[in-house]
Amino acid sequence: MKVSLFVTCLGDLFFVNASKATVELLEHLGCEVEFPKAQTCCGQPTFNSGYHEQTREVAKLMIETFDHAEYVVSPSGSCAYMFHAYEDLFEEDDVWREKARKLKEKTYELTQFIVEVLQVTDVGATFEGTATYHSSCHMTRLLGVKEAPFTLLNNVQGLNMIDLPNRSDCCGFGGTFAVKMSSISGEMVEEKAEHIESTDAQYLIGADGGCLLNIGGRLHHNGSEVKVLHIAEVLNNRG
Repeated sequence: MKVSLFVTCLGDLFFVNASKATVELLEHLGCEVEFPKAQTCCGQPTFNSGYHEQTREVAKLMIETFDHAEYVVSPSGSCAYMFHAYEDLFEEDDVWREKARKLKEKTYELTQFIVEVLQVTDVGATFEGTATYHSSCHMTRLLGVKEAPFTLLNNVQGLNMIDLPNRSDCCGFGGTFAVKMSSISGEMVEEKAEHIESTDAQYLIGADGGCLLNIGGRLHHNGSEVKVLHIAEVLNNRG
């Protein structure tokens, strides 16, 4: 099975190990992975800021970049959802709306792809430690991926998962929200950090770079010893 990796901006700049782990994990599961070099930002920052005309230009580039792909897989639920949102951007353009629909139908978040397409619930990972998991807003509420991460994590040998209090609460990142509403965002991520600390977990696991960057920054600021990991890094660990 051929997979085109949509690595995302944050994956490229801040979560290189998670990006590498994504490739290795997919190859371990029998996929042939390619990386289209023309890919760029998905356009979510401009879209969320109301610049839809500019976002349409980005969307056209990404649609063309992944036109040949059998499947598109991303280690970010938020960015994978943005591909799904392209269809609405072209509601008055039948040609591009159809192209966007085809991209939407073949685009998956990493854990969603593993569980729903590959039909795998145990990737053979081993990871010693106690962890809790942050459920990101876009991935759960918009993309609809809720159980796949837990299905895979619960089958990791040696990993003890602890439920995160109010895990469905937003961490306060929200892309441009963290910039425009920084004081509110700061209070939200502080509350999230307190909930994480209350679990006594060694690790915080997540599937969205933006959330992990935001939460990890606050935990570090607070002097916390909790380590932040992308789920791909855990699932790719062979002990």
